[in-house]
Amino acid sequence: MKVEGIIIPEGYKSNTTLIETEVHIKRIKDFFEKALAESLNLTRVSAPLFVEGESGVNDSLNGIERPVKFDILATGKDVEIVHSLAKWKRLALHRYGFKVSEGLYTDMNAIRRDEELDNLHSVYVDQWDWEKVIDKSDRTEEKLKDIVRNIYKVFKETEKYVHKNLVSGEEKLPEDIFFITSQELEDMYPKYTSKEREDAICKEYKAVFIMKIGGLLKSGEKHDGRSPDYDDWSLNGDILFWYPLLDRAIELSSMGIRVDEKALDYQLKVSGNDYRRKLDFHRMLLNGELPYTVGGGIGQSRICMYFLNKAHIGEVQATVWDEKNLKICREYNINLL
Repeated sequence: MKVEGIIIPEGYKSNTTLIETEVHIKRIKDFFEKALAESLNLTRVSAPLFVEGESGVNDSLNGIERPVKFDILATGKDVEIVHSLAKWKRLALHRYGFKVSEGLYTDMNAIRRDEELDNLHSVYVDQWDWEKVIDKSDRTEEKLKDIVRNIYKVFKETEKYVHKNLVSGEEKLPEDIFFITSQELEDMYPKYTSKEREDAICKEYKAVFIMKIGGLLKSGEKHDGRSPDYDDWSLNGDILFWYPLLDRAIELSSMGIRVDEKALDYQLKVSGNDYRRKLDFHRMLLNGELPYTVGGGIGQSRICMYFLNKAHIGEVQATVWDEKNLKICREYNINLL
């Protein structure tokens, strides 16, 4: 059932204490991080919590979310808490001298002050941001699918690890992940909203990669918003799993092959963001000074929530909640950290 927009599974009660949950979170993160780095040939690097607001490096998400800003006394400049590190990672690959087939990953912590709070969304975002260098000839749909399959294997290995070592339960993930484009999904369910389509396809296939997100569909609407200056909208997508506990789809990762000069030029034009061409990152990319890359973000708290079968993301991360979430969780035995 739903109570003021919060999903309450029937008869729900956490199967671990708060201390046990914290121990399990650490073990899941350690296992997944190591397996991901090995699978994609990634090196862990340090990353900034904030960047200069005028640099153009911060992720603008859908273009309406407000970043948290503050000034630094020593520099006299304003900085922004990152929304993600999508563009910073590509610059780092260039600066550090990573070669083709090599990449980096980092712990990304962000503040999404405008997020609507519910079972899956909080103001605090924690994810593994990763990026690797590819050859220009690898900017293909098949290369994207290969990488998605490699990441999916890490999810499968993590599920087996969790059930063998942490909590018992039935495996929810199918043997393979299903691929579909956002337009194919709209054609299948033309009367549904994009979120309803995600639920429908995930309920059928359990693990899905929805491709080509950001551009307009035949209906004139977007499946979902994407910033124009990192993902190539024709070579990106989201990994979603069906989550039986909440009876809905849950997005675990957003990723894609990044824009080249041609794709950035086009996406800046159609999105009305031509002013960004003057920013350092965009200028370097349009001049062919940055490597061709693929990358994305993988939600740490959502992974823990999914594998530990938790009803609310607040059960696997410590953050600030509104009175509605606090009251409903107290009333229905949902133990927030």
